[in-house]
Amino acid sequence: MQTMFISVPSGFRTVSFPDPDCEALPGVRWGRFDELLTAAYWKGQADQAGALGLRERLRLGSDLLEETAACLLGGYGMRGELGVLAFKRLKDSGVLKRCASAEEIEESLAEPFVMKNGSNVRYRFPRQKARYLEGMLHTLQNFAEPGDDVDLRDALTTIPGIGLKTASWVVRNHRASDSVAVLDVHIVRACEHLGVFPVRSNPQKAYRQLEERFLEFASAIDVPASLLDAVMWRHMRLIWS
Repeated sequence: MQTMFISVPSGFRTVSFPDPDCEALPGVRWGRFDELLTAAYWKGQADQAGALGLRERLRLGSDLLEETAACLLGGYGMRGELGVLAFKRLKDSGVLKRCASAEEIEESLAEPFVMKNGSNVRYRFPRQKARYLEGMLHTLQNFAEPGDDVDLRDALTTIPGIGLKTASWVVRNHRASDSVAVLDVHIVRACEHLGVFPVRSNPQKAYRQLEERFLEFASAIDVPASLLDAVMWRHMRLIWS
């Protein structure tokens, strides 16, 4: 048995892990909690992040429409800070609540954004994202949310510009859902390293199968899936940046 101390608001508590050679899943060893990227490492880091309230801070918008806009503005090839700034600009201007035209949205996105370091950065592909946002805004104005998280995820993928990963991101944040997984390149790399996913896994071809495997791993190490993929994303983007 291994024991790790984690910081909590009231002080410290212990987290226990099986021995390093025990298996979390068939073929996936627990490893040491103080060794990067092992199952025990992810369990320890997720428990620490959960104790400090990370899961409660994942949500970006105040409702489904805002959350969908925020996730649609972020994603592949987009710096996280820039996506958040773009969302804040559109939200603060009222664009998201009045079904603005693609032209109005594009004009807003085309203006440079000031980053934390003071640099001016332009949003990539403002015209394309503006068209997607216009369609999304019209679709979600009178949208009846399915009760099931996976059904909601699948319904969102019918909106142009929203694939399984983005839709899963929306549902995870909006509902703190542990029924979906946000399988971006960072999560895939972490799971390949662990042996949870086969090497050279491709979510574009096998998203649902890989998602099922990820959820199985999260359950095996007793970590909410929504928290685990958030922690993996934060750590892996620093390691592979």
